[in-house]
Amino acid sequence: MTTTPLYEKILIAADGSEKNRAAVSEAIRIAHACGAAVVAVYVQDLGAIESLPPGEMLLKDTWSVIQNEAESTLARIRSMAEGVALTTVVLEGKPAPEIVRYAKENTIDLIVIGTQGKRGLERLLLGSVAESVIRSAPCKVLIVK
Repeated sequence: MTTTPLYEKILIAADGSEKNRAAVSEAIRIAHACGAAVVAVYVQDLGAIESLPPGEMLLKDTWSVIQNEAESTLARIRSMAEGVALTTVVLEGKPAPEIVRYAKENTIDLIVIGTQGKRGLERLLLGSVAESVIRSAPCKVLIVK
């Protein structure tokens, strides 16, 4: 009798916030238990840049901050993921639709996301990104607080 692993591909929706660390830890713990591969996805939200007043220097500085944050967030996840097959991906766009699109295109079995990201007070119960992912995801979603 052959058993299929509970999860083969787990996506971590990474945003660099402190609250997201619990989601990262849980995803890695599940991956260890299931022998699953993990994809850590960081979505560079270009909305932050689009809302800025025109000014080339300000745009370059903001873009640089966003890129540095993506790199440091994914580096932290790499350091936490010892013993797990990990891929890191940086996408551009609105976080929820990009996470869902990636999950669909890459046959992800489980998306792990924190309850609140950087917009802490924007939503009281769930972050708007988490809520949107729950509504549209092609797979199971684990919300970690």
